[in-house]
Order: sequence, then C-alpha cells, then structure tokens
Amino acid sequence: MRSALLLLLLLPAARALQPAQTSLQQHPTVDDVLRGAPLVDGHNDFAIYIRAFYRNHIYGANFSDDQELAGQVDFLRLRAGRVGAQFWSVYTECKEDAADALAETVQQIDLVHRLVDRFPAQLQSAASAAEVWAQWRAGEGAVSSLLGIEGLHQVAAAPASALRLFHRLGVRYVTLTHTCHNAYADSSSPPSPRHGGLSPAGRAVVREMNRIGLAVDLSHTSEATARQALRLSRAPVLFTHSAAAALCPVARNVPDDLLLALRDNDGIIMVNFWPPLVTCAATASLSDVADHIVYIGRLIGFRHVGLGADFDGMGLDSGPRRLEDVSTYPALLAELLRRGLSLGAIRGIAGANVLRVLAAVEDVARTMADVDPLEDDVEPMFEGSRAD
Repeated sequence: MRSALLLLLLLPAARALQPAQTSLQQHPTVDDVLRGAPLVDGHNDFAIYIRAFYRNHIYGANFSDDQELAGQVDFLRLRAGRVGAQFWSVYTECKEDAADALAETVQQIDLVHRLVDRFPAQLQSAASAAEVWAQWRAGEGAVSSLLGIEGLHQVAAAPASALRLFHRLGVRYVTLTHTCHNAYADSSSPPSPRHGGLSPAGRAVVREMNRIGLAVDLSHTSEATARQALRLSRAPVLFTHSAAAALCPVARNVPDDLLLALRDNDGIIMVNFWPPLVTCAATASLSDVADHIVYIGRLIGFRHVGLGADFDGMGLDSGPRRLEDVSTYPALLAELLRRGLSLGAIRGIAGANVLRVLAAVEDVARTMADVDPLEDDVEPMFEGSRAD
C-alpha cells in the first residue's frame, strides 16, 4: 500500500521532468554536434604566416599565444575553437622563376612537419580520412594535420614527379591555380584566359591526381577550368575556400550552375569567411557566413557544404564579426543550430562531409592502382638517348 501511494506521489514529478528531456532532445547543442564528427577546416594559412614572420626558424617560439604574430591562429585558440583536423595551406606567390616556387613549397611542407614534431601535444600528422577519424576518436586533443598545395605553379616543370612526392609528404589536395594562370589551368583572377580552361597538360595532371589520390581543388580557378575539371575528374572535387556567387558575385565565388555540377560530382564547397567573398565588402558578420552555408545547402544539399575559413590568409583584423579567429567556430555551429539545421547536417558541415570526399578520393585511387603513372618528359642528356 505504501509503495503504491509513493508511486502516485512521484508520477506528477516524473511527468514534469519529461518535457524537459524532450526539449533537450529537440534542441541539440554544439557539444552534440562535435560528439558525432570532428571539426575540419579546409584552408588555413597559419604555417605560411609563421614561416614569413619567423623566416622559417620556428624553434624560438611556442605558438601558445599569438601576441607576437597578431594573427588569427595559435594553439590555444585552435583548442578553444574545437578544431579536430586542419588542412594547412602550402602557398607560394606566383613567381617568374618556377624553381623558386618549388623550393619555397618544399620549405613550407618541411615547416609543417617540423611543427608537428616539435609540438606533438598540439599537432599530429594524418594521411587519410580513416586516420583523421581514428585520431579524433582517440580524443588526445592534437589537431590532425594534412596539407594542401595552393596552385600548380608550385610544381615547376615536373608536375608528375612533384605531385607524387608531395602526396608522400602528406599533401592531400592541390589547388589547380592561385591568382595566376599556369601551364596547366586558367585562374579566375587574370581577365584574359590563357588556355580556355585546362591545357592538355592540365588534363593529364587531373587524371594523375585521381590516380595518386590527390583531391582536385577548384578554388581560385576560372569557371571554364572548374567546369572541365568537374567533367574530367573520376573522383569528387573540392572548392576548399570559396563562397556562393549568388550572394556575392565576384570571380572567386561559385555560380549556381557550377554548384549543381559539384552536387552531381558528389564533391564539396568549403565556405570562405573572408568578407570580400562573403558580402563583397570590407566587413561581414557570422550571420552573413551562415547565409552562404544555408543558401548552398538548400540549393545542392548540405552534404556538399563544409568550412574553409582562410584564417591567417585574409589580413589582420579582417575576420567577420563574431568569426574573428579560429576560436569562434562553435559560435557558427550554434547559429546553424538556431536556424534549424539538423544535427546530421551540421555534423557534415563541421567535418564529416570533407572526410567523406577525402575517403572517396582514396577509393578512386585504389581502383586506378593498375594504371601506369604519368611521367615527366626530360630533354636528351647525352648522345644516343631514346627519342621517344
């Protein structure tokens, strides 16, 4: 009897708790998002910034704060931003002397490896999508580090050899152009095309990238280059740091028809935070960046959207309001939750989508394992060299 009476007394309290539990389930948090996927950013210029600032000498600094650099990235803010994995950009300026660009590229790759070795509690190398997932699940807190080359001008006259070696050194995507045309593809920046998209050598390079397992990045490329690469590539492609041309019609952004082609390719566009690409003005806000994410997601599906902020590549104090540096990613995820995006969609945007694309690129490479590698031509070096 006493047990029955106690049960009757407790029932109203139990019912009162039920709405709160339901409400919690219906309103996930940023913690819920990042319990299901790592946060992966597609483009960050931190390594380039410190290489320039410290002139390639890193052992006198700890990078736990950014007071000397006055930039948008340091180890403490990476942790505050809950970054799980990062593609560190390997960038050199477009140079007249291709050998200089190649030398600087090698230095930049080496610098990232030295950073990883020097700061194992903060950074760790990753070579595949599976490794990123495994490192994230291990929960040790170090940022999984991958590399992206920002332009084929950086391979000099030895694209096949350079790309294969870059892949062995941890490079997992290559942007076809930066702000200049090169021997392989046209950029979005010079107004007059050089090739009308991809050159014959550029087509061969895209096929070789598929064979190697290097993702094709179309940020910075001309529309013609992007269209041709989307048709040619056997693997999904990326725009690692671009935005929607419908919201900001500049040459660096992606028009709707290319976004639809990207959907058909099962690729991804990683949304850039730089205000001139977000609002076509000098300033922008977190809400403006979210507008691009939502616009693209509604057009082609949220499985094709990711984050490519371009921190430390946009200039000092140039980040959008409330997205000033790498510590602010959680605020953006919270805004997407506020706008009603599903937990699964936001986990994809945060990082699962780009890891899916990276895994697909790896799968295509495995299917091409029996394809002979592209070989660079060299001039005859002695009498009697084979002519073919």
